[in-house]
Amino acid sequence: MNIAGNLLIGQQPVRGTSGSTYAIDAATGERIGPAFGGATKEDLDTACALAWAAFDAYRETSLQSRAQFLEAIASNILDLGDKLIDRCVQESGLPRARIEGERGRTVGQLRMFAEIVRAGDFLEARIDPAQPERKPLARVDLRLRHIGLGPVAVFGASNFPLAFSVAGGDTASALAAGCPVIVKAHSAHPGTSELVGMAIQKAVKSCGMPEGTFSLLFGSGREIGQGLVRDPRIKAVGFTGSRHAGTELLSVAAARPEPIPVYAEMSSINPVLLFPHALETRGDAIARAFVQSLTLGAGQFCTNPGLILAVDGSALEKFISSASAALADVPAATMLTPGIRKTFEQAVSNMCGHPHVRTEGRGFVGSTPNQVQGALFSTTADAFRNFPELQEEIFGASSLIVRCPDMQTMLELVESLDGQLTSALHIDEEDHNDARRFLPALERRTGRILANGFGTGVEVGHAMVHGGPYPSTADGRSTSVGSNAICRFLRPVSYQDMPESLLPAALKSGNPLNINRRINGKITLAPK
Repeated sequence: MNIAGNLLIGQQPVRGTSGSTYAIDAATGERIGPAFGGATKEDLDTACALAWAAFDAYRETSLQSRAQFLEAIASNILDLGDKLIDRCVQESGLPRARIEGERGRTVGQLRMFAEIVRAGDFLEARIDPAQPERKPLARVDLRLRHIGLGPVAVFGASNFPLAFSVAGGDTASALAAGCPVIVKAHSAHPGTSELVGMAIQKAVKSCGMPEGTFSLLFGSGREIGQGLVRDPRIKAVGFTGSRHAGTELLSVAAARPEPIPVYAEMSSINPVLLFPHALETRGDAIARAFVQSLTLGAGQFCTNPGLILAVDGSALEKFISSASAALADVPAATMLTPGIRKTFEQAVSNMCGHPHVRTEGRGFVGSTPNQVQGALFSTTADAFRNFPELQEEIFGASSLIVRCPDMQTMLELVESLDGQLTSALHIDEEDHNDARRFLPALERRTGRILANGFGTGVEVGHAMVHGGPYPSTADGRSTSVGSNAICRFLRPVSYQDMPESLLPAALKSGNPLNINRRINGKITLAPK
C-alpha cells in the first residue's frame, strides 16, 4: 500500500479536488509529499449515500462475520509494518516506541471488540414470553434487542494518530455495533490516516462487507466536518479534540431537524489532590512521578495532570522543589503540530505574565522549530477562585499548583471545578478519613478516580471509563475507551407479539445465535 493522497470512498480511491494540503514533518516543519486533495460536497454526499445503503445489510451481518472483519482490520494494520510506524513518527513527532505501543493498543481494541461481538451480550437480548392466562389482563409477548444507530461520523484526533483516529476506539466500537463509519481524517497525520484507511478498505472487500461500510475523507476548514454532522444519513458522531471545536459540532447536531448524539471528548485539567500524610512522607517520590506524567508525550494527553491541589506548608514547598528539579532535567519535546505549539507557548506566556501566578520550574529550551519547554506554576486558592482563566486547560506539559490554606478550602475548590476525565488522590492510610470526605464531590465531577497514580495511561478493558461530565465530554454517561464504548452507538428495539419467522435471530425461541439472554428478567446463559 502506497500513500497517494486520495480520499477513500467505499472501495474507490478518489482524488479530492477541493484544494490540497500537505503533511508536515513535526520535527522540522517541512512539507511531506504527496499532496492530499480535499473532499467536495459531492464526495461527501457519495460517502453518506454509500454508508446509508450499507447500513441495513451491515447491521445484520452475522456476529462471527463481523468479528472476523474487525480482526482482519487489525491484521491488515500490522501488515503495514514499518511503513506505518515511520510515517506516523514523522507526521506526529512522537517517539517510535510510543507509536509502536499505540499500534498495539489500536490492534488490541479491535480484537477486544471482535470478542465482544462474538459473545453477543451487547445485543442485550430480553424476552418476556406471553402470559395469555394472566389475570386481570393477559401479558403480551415482548422481546428486545439493541441495534446500531446508523452511519457514524468519526473525527480523527491529533494526539493519538492511531488509537483515536481512523481505526481507533470510536471507529472500532461503531463498527462493532453494526454502524458504517465515515472518518474525517485529522490534517496533522494524513499519510498515516490513508495507510490505515486502506487497511480497513481492504478488510471490507476481503470479508465481503457492503461497500459503504467505511469511507475516509480529507478536508481543511469546517465545510466537510460540519457537513458530515449535518447530513441526515449520519446518526451519531465520535470526536476527540478541543472544547471550541467540540461545542461547534454539538451546536450543528442540535440544530438538525433530527438532532443526533455527539460523543465529544473536549477539555479536562485532571486535578491531582495531595493529602497531608502522603505529601509529608512521600512528597519527593510523588513529585518525580508527577513530572514523568506531566511531560509524557510533550504533555499532549487529554488526561495530563494540569492541576495540583495541596495544603500550603513546608511539605508542599519540598514537593515543589523536587518537581521543579525533575522538570529542569526534562529535554524539550516536539509537539504534534506548529499550531499546537503556538497555542501552548501563548498559554504558557500568559501564565508567566499573570500577576497572581508564580513560575516554579521550566524544562530544557528547545533546539528545533517545534520543541517546547515544560512549565510548572503556582498560585493561591483565592486567585484560583477569582480568575477563571487559571482553570482553563493548557494542552501540553504545563501544570498549576494551588496553595490551599486548609483541607476545607481544597474541598471547596474541588466543588468549583468543571467536569473532569480523571482525578487523582495521593494518600496514605492515615489520609483515608480525609479522602473519604472528597469522594462524593469527585464522583460527581469525574469519570475515573485514581489512588496514588496519574491519569495518563488509559487501560483498554471492560471496567474503564474514559469520559466524564461536561466539558470533559459532551455526555458523561458514556465512555470512549473500553468495552462499554459500544453502547454509544446502539439503541433498543422492542418487538411485541411478532411472529417467530419475523423475529431477528437474537430473539428467536431456539436461540440460534447461542447467546446469553434475559428471560422473564433472569439471565439465561447460552449452552456451552
